[in-house]
Amino acid sequence: MMAKKKLNPPFDWESWYQACDGRVDHTLQASKIVAKIYNEQAPKFTGFVESTTRPFGSPDQASKFVITVAKGAGAAAVGITKIEPSDVYDGRSVNETYAIAIGQRMLWKHFQTVPSQESGVECCRVYYDLGAICIAVADALRERGYPARVEDPVGDSDLMHIPIALRAGFGELGRHGSIIHPELGPLFRLGTVVTDLPMTCDEPVDLGIAEFCDRCKACQKYCPADAIPEERNPAAGVDPIGKTRYVLDTGCCFPYFARQHYCSICLAVCAYKHKQWAQDFTGEQTKLSPTTLLKILHLRLICHHRPGCTIIQSSKYCTTEATQTGKLSEALH
Repeated sequence: MMAKKKLNPPFDWESWYQACDGRVDHTLQASKIVAKIYNEQAPKFTGFVESTTRPFGSPDQASKFVITVAKGAGAAAVGITKIEPSDVYDGRSVNETYAIAIGQRMLWKHFQTVPSQESGVECCRVYYDLGAICIAVADALRERGYPARVEDPVGDSDLMHIPIALRAGFGELGRHGSIIHPELGPLFRLGTVVTDLPMTCDEPVDLGIAEFCDRCKACQKYCPADAIPEERNPAAGVDPIGKTRYVLDTGCCFPYFARQHYCSICLAVCAYKHKQWAQDFTGEQTKLSPTTLLKILHLRLICHHRPGCTIIQSSKYCTTEATQTGKLSEALH
């Protein structure tokens, strides 16, 4: 009898960081934000639930309540879906039925040059914002007598945020492995609240983004780690709208991500409706085309998310620095 294939091993941040000799350029400001997430927010991911339940009139009313609370707390996007077994990492358990996907916009003004300390700090800041929004939603449900729990947006989560957000109607999966939202583009981060409160669920959307990604190769061209594929991989299965997936080479991506301020080049150069989301919504003047600093680090890990592979410790690698400045074409959509 064949052993059960493990599809979703938990993402072990510490093993990843150790395998690429650590997170070498984590700035003091970013470190302080991450510390606040773990020290101030994490204890609030679970909490006291009122003993008396104040029920909603219908699942639709419950959904509207959740969306109103999330948007009131500052969420840029909210969606609801049922949790599927494939969302849960192997060896973990999630007993709740429903997932509330929450997205928060990253500010374009901090991605004028990528990667940079400024863009790295913004990645951490938005996760802190997500933590606060998720806690506000969970607290609102607990106050009405419904257990609710925040799945860690930045660290050791029991489930995968991206598949949940895709089924909750956030957009489509881009070539770069991140969701492209029809209004936010790819420049946002995800958090999830889980609960048993019956709610009306959203549906996956097909907006033609997948076809756009098939034609556009901006993220692949600018990826300094050579981690973004040329073609879709049929062996990886299909996404919630039936599209064959692109498979990001995380063994190449993550070392660069860890050593270069969380990189984010692929997000900043994404051409899908670029003019729509690549702007500062508080009125600050920004440039449309980011400056990309491509420091090529030929650093390779074996990825434990790929079938048949396990992560390895390695302190030997060849580093070639070929720094160049690139400009994304002004002829963006």
